[in-house]
Amino acid sequence: MLRIIFFLLLAAGSIVSTNAQKTRKPAPQAFNAAARPKNLSDSALLELVQKQTFRYFWDFAHPVSGMARERSNATFGYGDEVVTTGGTGFGVMAVIVAAERGWISRDTAARHLRKLVNFLWKADAFHGVYPHWLDGGTGKVIRFSRKDDGGDLVETSFLMQGLLCVRQYFNQNNEVESDIRNKINWIWSEMEWDWYTRGGEEVLYWHWSPNNGWAMNFPLRGYNEALITYVLAAGAERYPVDAKVYHRGWAQSNFFKNGKEFYGYRLPLGFDFGGPLFFAHYSFVGLDPRGLKDRYADYWEQNKNHTLVNRAYCVENPKGWKGFGPQSWGLTASDNHRGYGAHSPSEDLGVITPTAALSSFPYTPEYSMQALRYFYDTLGDKIWSEYGFVDAFNETEGWYAKSHLAIDQGPIIVMIENYRTGLLWNLFMSCPEVQHGLKKLGFESPKFK
Repeated sequence: MLRIIFFLLLAAGSIVSTNAQKTRKPAPQAFNAAARPKNLSDSALLELVQKQTFRYFWDFAHPVSGMARERSNATFGYGDEVVTTGGTGFGVMAVIVAAERGWISRDTAARHLRKLVNFLWKADAFHGVYPHWLDGGTGKVIRFSRKDDGGDLVETSFLMQGLLCVRQYFNQNNEVESDIRNKINWIWSEMEWDWYTRGGEEVLYWHWSPNNGWAMNFPLRGYNEALITYVLAAGAERYPVDAKVYHRGWAQSNFFKNGKEFYGYRLPLGFDFGGPLFFAHYSFVGLDPRGLKDRYADYWEQNKNHTLVNRAYCVENPKGWKGFGPQSWGLTASDNHRGYGAHSPSEDLGVITPTAALSSFPYTPEYSMQALRYFYDTLGDKIWSEYGFVDAFNETEGWYAKSHLAIDQGPIIVMIENYRTGLLWNLFMSCPEVQHGLKKLGFESPKFK
């Protein structure tokens, strides 16, 4: 949520226009969207979308670090060097998909990831926790906002979610893969989760900075995208947190429990109408929600119903936006015609963000395919690009983004793969640390050994 707050504060003046694509190195090659393949089967279309979107994390990766750039257009005046911690977590999961599906060889993928983890091992970290942004060439922190120049616990959780999947997948006994696993285990073991309780409070805090201390003052209380942070913090071996931090911190807020129905769908947790759809994606690219339950919710019901509420709102279309309907739905955080926003039924500017419906394939495959067909077949000339779909569009305004964001592109690849094969879910849930953390917090799952 802080990412959203920051972007909204900047939207009035300093955000670069997503209509004004800036020249970059490497510059995107000319791409003819009209030449995209036609009349594809559902499976062929899913494969194409995943493979094309993967190019963001492969062709456009930072050449020194291999990490994911924050976005495909200039990042708030910082230039080309900004790489994103959380987006890289989604990106390394995309590399696993690419290796598994044969788009790149396993050895090529492993060597890329070895370079990336070697870079991370040397990069700035704060009590073992990475900042939101790094300089992809030097590994030095780039501040995300005026006082956000230290550790970002949530973004680092998204990164670790991906790195733990990498460790589980690259399990061969050779020099490259062994080195990957060792470095990831070192990075994991050095994360001081307990430091981020701010001296022993019964809640985790999002940020700490050596320059500004706890000045950001953002306790992680649910329900939002940060469930994964508590699972990993509980499962850590060297610096874990107690279960009471989850139950008395995360689960204690005025927007945690819900229980009401919207469009006939019950939402166990969260804001009315569910909030932006990334709540159902970011923690669940690795966490398998199928049969995942604790004393508060069934997380499959939570995520599926959140998706169905979001779609039902778009079908009802109470504001009368052009294009909204069964074929075009999905409200989540993304670029928009004014800058950036956390789009949801409660914050509706007429902007559809493709990652919302496409990353929901596990929950609503029929409806997500309906949206995918519209995005690709009908709007493809305007929103299909060299890196897959652009970030967002608004048909009422006649606005179609030129930008791509790592945190939006990554879940498309990963969640479609989880729908098709369950690959990332199986890898992440096989981690002993994850199972320990979930059990410690009182979860149940059919994946428990």
